[in-house]
Formats: sequence, structure tokens, C-alpha cells
Amino acid sequence: MKKLISLILTLLLINSCGKKEDKFEAFSTEAFAYDLGGSWEVNATVRIKGFNQIIDKETGNYAATISLIVDLVKPDSSVEAGKFSYVHTETSKEKISDVGLEAQFVLDSTYQEGIYKIVFHIKDANSDQHTSIETDLELNK
Repeated sequence: MKKLISLILTLLLINSCGKKEDKFEAFSTEAFAYDLGGSWEVNATVRIKGFNQIIDKETGNYAATISLIVDLVKPDSSVEAGKFSYVHTETSKEKISDVGLEAQFVLDSTYQEGIYKIVFHIKDANSDQHTSIETDLELNK
């Protein structure tokens, strides 16, 4: 019985001391629009963490590659998929804890005032993990 308890405690200790990996997640969204007199310039940001990093064998730097696709949900609930997209590469001599992603695009005069949603679709290219998060955007003069 003592051996069984010892074994269980040892296994619990090994499991609890194991390396924890951060969950791939997005946080701290923000979106705002500038009235350009006939159109709107939209700026939206999101931060991410928990992405996979590779080490460049030549430089020893950490590198992360993240793709971002932004959908725009209009006040009538229609969706403009892929309103903005890009691939972000981040490198650092030290392990990267989190990264800020930015989207910037123009909405012409056909976009009415109201509450829109910005949906960030984020993919870690090094691990194929995906996450999404959204935030509101208000267009008003």
C-alpha cells in the first residue's frame, strides 16, 4: 500500500512540475475610425500570446509567424469576409511573450453610421492553431 501511495505521489509531482504551455489566445482588442470627410479610416488592434516559436539555427533568434484575417460585420448583420489580411513575422533574441497585430483599412461613403463588429481570425503558422476574437466599431460623425 505504501508503494502505491508513493508511486501516485511521485506521478502527481512529475505531472505538476511538467512544462506548461501557454494557451494560444487573443486579447486586448481595440477599434476606432477617423472620419475623413466622405470615407472612414479604420484602425484595429489585437494582442496575442501562446504562439509557437521556432529558433533560427543560423542566428539563434526566436521567430513567430502569425496570419491575420479581419472580417467586418455590418449593422444589418451582413459580413464582409477578408476585409483585411496579412502575415506578421516577429523575431527576437529572447523568447517572445506576446505580439500586437494591427489592421488598417478605408471604408468609403457607402458605409452608414452605426455599430459594426471587427472579427479577428488569427492563425499561428508554426503550429496551425487558430483563435478568433471580436470587438465593436462605431461609425458616427
